[in-house]
Amino acid sequence: MKKMIYKAESVNEAIKKGLDDLDIDRSQAEINIVEQGNKGFLGLIGKKQAEIEIIIEDDPIKKGKEFLEEVFGKTNIDVDINIIEEKTDEEQVVYDLHSPDLGIVIGRRGETLDALQYITSLVVNKNTNEYYRIILDAEGYRERRKKTLERLARKLAQKAVNKERKVVLEPMPPHERRIIHITLKKDSRVRSYSEGEEPFRKVMIETVD
Repeated sequence: MKKMIYKAESVNEAIKKGLDDLDIDRSQAEINIVEQGNKGFLGLIGKKQAEIEIIIEDDPIKKGKEFLEEVFGKTNIDVDINIIEEKTDEEQVVYDLHSPDLGIVIGRRGETLDALQYITSLVVNKNTNEYYRIILDAEGYRERRKKTLERLARKLAQKAVNKERKVVLEPMPPHERRIIHITLKKDSRVRSYSEGEEPFRKVMIETVD
């Protein structure tokens, strides 16, 4: 929440001054009149300016975009950010990134993207009354990665069945482990579960007796 005080010869002038300064419409702010002001005697004695308070509620989604723009600006990476709001079981916001340096933005197996997603979620959800599920994508990378993990899950499930032994995957972030678990839930021959502490938590796949 941002609170700003503005003064002028009249309330209307103070309001206009404040809205112009903040570059917002009146509908975007709460305006409180602190002092009506008066012209005083003969326009000289007891003259008092009008004073108003403008209150702007923080937009957490906009704050997330501004954070990302600041990060990429400091690293001199040219990135365009599109915001996609989706209604699921919770408020979900996708920041879709477009850049000629996409490899740097994504990082090895999405590590940079995942790290930025985590920090952006903290920024967006700080001091808010509702929780926003934040997803950072980069020109469809998340969907491509999802399909890769689904193929990997099926391949390793078959390996566990053929070898009749447990298969251990490398450490993965929570949302990627979830894709593995969901994929294998449809396979009655195996079961999957996670072991270990973050960030080294791993998926285990074993056959069902």
